[in-house]
Amino acid sequence: MTLPPIGRSAAYLGLFLLGAVVGVAGGLLQAAWFPGGLLLSLLAAAGLFLGGSRATGGRAGAVAPAAGWMVSVILLTSTRPEGDFMFGAGVGSYLFLLGGMAVAVMCATLGQVRQPTVPDARLGK
Repeated sequence: MTLPPIGRSAAYLGLFLLGAVVGVAGGLLQAAWFPGGLLLSLLAAAGLFLGGSRATGGRAGAVAPAAGWMVSVILLTSTRPEGDFMFGAGVGSYLFLLGGMAVAVMCATLGQVRQPTVPDARLGK
């Protein structure tokens, strides 16, 4: 196993950060506008996960933004010393958390697998 090239590593880091931004934005949007905001935030997450997979040509492109999404959402669920928290104990919050995890798993599973570049490999025959 070798490390990925610097460009691919930068793409994964960018996808991780974009996943964190989508997680924060989705957390705010799903609570502000309940049925529509929840669907819109889950669709945005699915688009980012699947788009990252297609852009990089592998499953790691879906895992990187999913990891960023998960880190940001977990940090938003923790309470602060003042007793404040971002997510309430409502149906929408649980649907956002569990739905986002399910979408991440589906997109990582459906992600493209890179094909070998060896010319004598028997692909599609």
